[in-house]
Amino acid sequence: MADTAAQLRGSLTRRGLALLIALGLAAWARSYGEAAGVAPAAGAAAAFALGLTLLGATLVGALAERLGLPRVTGYLLFGLACGPYAADLVSRDMARQLQLVNGLAVALIAFVAGLEIDARALRARAGALGRLGATVLLVPFAALFAFTALAWPWLPLGPEIGGAGRLAVSALCALLVLSFSPTITVAVIAESRARGPLSETAIALVVLADLVLVVGFVLLLQAARLALGSDAAPEVGVMPLVVWELFGSFAFGGVVGGAFALYVRFVGRELTLALLALCATLAVLGLRFHFEPLLAALGAGLVLRNLAPALGARLHTAVEHGSLPVLVVFFAAAGASLQLDTFGQLVPAVLAFALLRVLALVQGCRWGVAWGGLDPALASGLWRSFVSQAGVTLGLVAVLASEFPGWGEDVQALVIGLVCLHQLAGPVLFRRALERAGEVGAAGR
Repeated sequence: MADTAAQLRGSLTRRGLALLIALGLAAWARSYGEAAGVAPAAGAAAAFALGLTLLGATLVGALAERLGLPRVTGYLLFGLACGPYAADLVSRDMARQLQLVNGLAVALIAFVAGLEIDARALRARAGALGRLGATVLLVPFAALFAFTALAWPWLPLGPEIGGAGRLAVSALCALLVLSFSPTITVAVIAESRARGPLSETAIALVVLADLVLVVGFVLLLQAARLALGSDAAPEVGVMPLVVWELFGSFAFGGVVGGAFALYVRFVGRELTLALLALCATLAVLGLRFHFEPLLAALGAGLVLRNLAPALGARLHTAVEHGSLPVLVVFFAAAGASLQLDTFGQLVPAVLAFALLRVLALVQGCRWGVAWGGLDPALASGLWRSFVSQAGVTLGLVAVLASEFPGWGEDVQALVIGLVCLHQLAGPVLFRRALERAGEVGAAGR
């Protein structure tokens, strides 16, 4: 026991010193260039940010794992500490350049999620999961909607709005505050190599809930336009586009997944490179044909998992070899992009909404598990899978801010503050739930 503790302290010390040296050299190089009046070219700045991120975030992720935290949290903290709102080693422009890997990372994470979903097992629990999902969404949404509508005059969210306008605005605000991050939830499951009732239920619910919230946002945005008399023309083609993105993405991913299964079975070489190429294809073609990369990659993983289960172990090995650099850059860039100045201005409102959101999620999971006839122990860990917020949330709130300058921008600032809080707390809480459920490392057993 003493030897193990000594080894842990030694490892932490060595990694900590390596991190300090790397950060010191990066700070010196940045300050030397500025003092000499040398402005690095865009390519050089991107290369500097990429090298610093790969080295530093990897070390911090390893340190976080040694301390019992998710590696994802380490990556986020490194990006936050080195980003433009802290040490400024990674500037805003550098952070934006690092985010070029977003599509590839999201596709890779979603592909891993698809590999973990057993369609037959979920189909046997479809009714219970449907009741659970409906409760988990409706209970928090109702609580947040009521709070926003009643407390609007005292919230820092723009001018006084009454009648149907306040109801529409409160519904939009509640939906955005409730929104989730399937990407982070799935990343924690993949990193932990978790398998079991909690992880399987969390993956299914968080992805489906995110789809429901996106569709709900489109409908409520139209309702807000009508209630507030917005000059924007109704987008009659929005719903067909949403349907295309939902079902078309799954179909496209299924076709690509089937083709990749044939490659693995009959060629089976350089699987890591082939997997990264697959995810890049899903990300690029998704943008070109208006598919959602997350859904397409999830569909590809589902096809492989359920039509060719024997290939699962080989693909997991390929994912482990190829995913680390992509995920390091993705989450470090996300941490560097967190707008801490916005969070600081809205602390009371952010904390109030965050507390209500968590309490409502806890209660919604309890009622949903009971209504679905599932194991009551599932509720204590399931709500933690919904805490994280990121990507899609920021995209939706940006649409709201551009549509309704004024109160829409205030809601955007509030939601960004919530994302800052939940993006850091969510992975830690969910990892703890997986550990308590005994599912961490289960995929490897």
